[in-house]
Amino acid sequence: MRRRLEQTEEMWGGFWVIELCHIKKNFGKQKVLKDVSLKIDEGDVVVVLGPSGSGKTTLLRCIDFLERADDGELLMDGERIRLHNAGRKTVQSVRKKVAFVFQNYGLFQNKTALQNITEGLIVGRKVAKDAAIRKGEELLEWVGLLDKKDLYPSQLSGGQQQRIGIARAVALDPEIILFDEPTSALDPELVGDVLALIHKVAKRGISMVVVTHEMAFAQEAANRVVFMDEGVIVEQGTPDEIFLHPKQERTRQFLERVQPVSKDMYYI
Repeated sequence: MRRRLEQTEEMWGGFWVIELCHIKKNFGKQKVLKDVSLKIDEGDVVVVLGPSGSGKTTLLRCIDFLERADDGELLMDGERIRLHNAGRKTVQSVRKKVAFVFQNYGLFQNKTALQNITEGLIVGRKVAKDAAIRKGEELLEWVGLLDKKDLYPSQLSGGQQQRIGIARAVALDPEIILFDEPTSALDPELVGDVLALIHKVAKRGISMVVVTHEMAFAQEAANRVVFMDEGVIVEQGTPDEIFLHPKQERTRQFLERVQPVSKDMYYI
């Protein structure tokens, strides 16, 4: 897959990897996702913005069946999947194509950095142990942590743990990676390193959906920005369209309240 680095006037015209159709999710009487449809094309870097409680994280979790949607469909590889009643084999099939990077890292605390990367390859993908170790070490070097391969998560900083989590996701060769606020648990001085690494992942051509509050990253790395509020997509477009020429008043209000940060630290 090749990422379309240049913004074009003809948007979203490539081969789509995944399409969400009319996703709905309630928690009790609270309607968290009201009717969300979204298409992610091959090589897309889609950044999802919005205030807390807008449904961003729930949307990601429904894609990977970490939450079970109440209604809606997922279209993937020519298959139409009803999210509310998909069976175990269907869920496993989707998860083989989708990787998830959690905001709280989600690492196995009783496994080393290297083992956290190789576990999914050996157990989930049935890769030979030697091959899994080679791939794990290559990715640790890629994220700049090969010298930490035998350390446990408790011995690593938050930024290092998140870089391990990203390496683990890339190791699975997914069709799409979902990032749920990957910098929200980090000290401010560590945010730039992790965002730069996500930018490197984008250059590998892997489709991504990134929920984040980092406006500069959204402007620099995304080819499409989605703004959500109150369980719906308010509008979407290129970074220039959303940040410079938003069409909806709610989008303008949100952006006016967001304090921008320098883009310089995200370059690699």
